[in-house]
Amino acid sequence: MMFKKRDDVQPTSSSSAPVTRVTSVLGSGISWKGSISGSGGIRIEGSFEGDITLRGMLVIGETGRVICDLVRANVVIVAGGLQGSVIAEKVEIRSTGRIWGDVTAAAFSTEEGAFLRGQIRMEETVDIGLPSEKQKNTSLEETQES
Repeated sequence: MMFKKRDDVQPTSSSSAPVTRVTSVLGSGISWKGSISGSGGIRIEGSFEGDITLRGMLVIGETGRVICDLVRANVVIVAGGLQGSVIAEKVEIRSTGRIWGDVTAAAFSTEEGAFLRGQIRMEETVDIGLPSEKQKNTSLEETQES
């Protein structure tokens, strides 16, 4: 059979793997200024201005508007508007998505109608500049011992 399901493949999970689902939502009609950081997935349907550094996924929905000097996340999906540069392992610009800024990524895709005013820099691997979970735990232990 050509498309036979393989039973011998076991899914592997890693505690340091980035979150690939949305765990928080900034709804339409909400405006927020500040910073978003941590682990998890977030969807922005309102407007946000500030800093974004995520170990996980950032989705800017069709009604979302983000102004950020530099977005750092594992996965960035843009269906709304983003003014600022992006460093991510994977970047997708949907047909309604608009980015005004540079993109650095290991994987990049767009749909017909997507807009990018900036440069694309493709890399074999991308360091998004976030400490690993082990590094965070080690620095936390060192802080507690002091």
